[in-house]
Amino acid sequence: MAKQPMLKFVQIDRDMPEKRAAATRKEDFDEIYAEFAAAKAEEQASRCSQCGVPYCQSHCPLHNNIPDWLRLTATGRLEEAYATSQATNTFPEICGRICPQDRLCEGNCVIEQSGHGTVTIGAVEKYITDTAWDNGWVKPVQPAAERSESVGIIGGGPGGLAAADMLRRAGIQVTVYDRHDRAGGLLMYGIPGFKLEKDVVQRRNDLLADGGVEFVLNCDVDAAKFAEIREKHDAVIIATGVYKSRDLAMPGSGLNGIEKAIDFLTASNRKSFGDDVADFDNGRLNANGKKVVVIGGGDTAMDCVRTSIRQGATSVKCLYRRDRANMPGSQRETQNAEEEGVVFEWLSAPKGFTGDDSVTGVMVQKMRLGQPDASGRQAPEVIEGADYVEDADLVIKALGFEPEDLPTLWGSEELPVTRWGTIKAAFRTGATDLDGVYAIGDIVRGASLVVWAIKDGRDCADAILERFNSKDAIAAE
Repeated sequence: MAKQPMLKFVQIDRDMPEKRAAATRKEDFDEIYAEFAAAKAEEQASRCSQCGVPYCQSHCPLHNNIPDWLRLTATGRLEEAYATSQATNTFPEICGRICPQDRLCEGNCVIEQSGHGTVTIGAVEKYITDTAWDNGWVKPVQPAAERSESVGIIGGGPGGLAAADMLRRAGIQVTVYDRHDRAGGLLMYGIPGFKLEKDVVQRRNDLLADGGVEFVLNCDVDAAKFAEIREKHDAVIIATGVYKSRDLAMPGSGLNGIEKAIDFLTASNRKSFGDDVADFDNGRLNANGKKVVVIGGGDTAMDCVRTSIRQGATSVKCLYRRDRANMPGSQRETQNAEEEGVVFEWLSAPKGFTGDDSVTGVMVQKMRLGQPDASGRQAPEVIEGADYVEDADLVIKALGFEPEDLPTLWGSEELPVTRWGTIKAAFRTGATDLDGVYAIGDIVRGASLVVWAIKDGRDCADAILERFNSKDAIAAE
């Protein structure tokens, strides 16, 4: 009888790839997790219970065929595992690195619920695709036939690139327009290298270019450019993301040394490319030798505190108005930050800033959790008389992002938006009220996860293909 390759979660404990020691990893921007060895990847994949109702799959926005590629990995069939993974996910090696698996697939693993510890799905996903790249299994798109229709995609982030990939596979002519000098959006300029090394993103960009996707970079879209793009293409996808930072209107908020998270992270990532970054070199967006206070409790705040540590800050503190259990950021990232020396000040909120020209401190008010608010989370309440000042030379606001006013910027007042300023688009297809114009990702959802943007891009590409095919069918009648 053949040996059972799966269901080994009783005999084998959960294990993660080795994590570099905090004292070492905080000195550089390299990824902190080592790669699984083949034997370890097979061993951990073999822990999957192959359950009849795979909650890991149903709780993945892309509905990845996780049990299938875990079984293929466990039996050494890695090329097939990669093909299965790639069938539903445009960027599996990126999702394996940055998805909050603890809130999605791994957090809903059946054996996790039974107390045996979840399968390390993200680490195995990363291993499968990195192995595929190493072995030359990842190939540029080669459509069976070229088509005459063209699609312009405004924004080269994960949603736009996912749509570009799917459309090129069908032979559509695709042009991606991006404001930066490198495509990738937040994958390239927002997420630090210790979570996602940039060559991982660039090789995907190169693969898309080799497959026939045209990139128009350093392209700021205004009213004239938007009209030109609409005129040139049969369909247009808006995939700009949300980059407008939420602000704080309180005493001292205009002092020098109070910066936006996106500016701070972009400067750091640009410096890692070897770019000339004046605001980093002059010290404005550089934490070296400074007491840093980051305001916020999401994943962007975690990126900022851990980047500050690596830049050589003398101290790094994170203020969050709720407690640890109620923070929106990944618990795994919080633990990594604490290991690297970040101090979290829970139930703490800013009420103003001290300093004459430049910031010298944050006026902090202590909070307690009261009754649940409309979201169901306990609302923070101020504890009177418990205020204090937290010394700071650099304050980074990581309070989330809002959409830019695209209808005004692009001279398209007829482009519908919601009361939050996001573009109003049809569920699943991304179609807007403007003929031939679609919208996907954060510019529709608000600030969300990379994996949701990828799903939106793939779904939108399917809708556009269906539209093109229906037109062909009508023309043929």
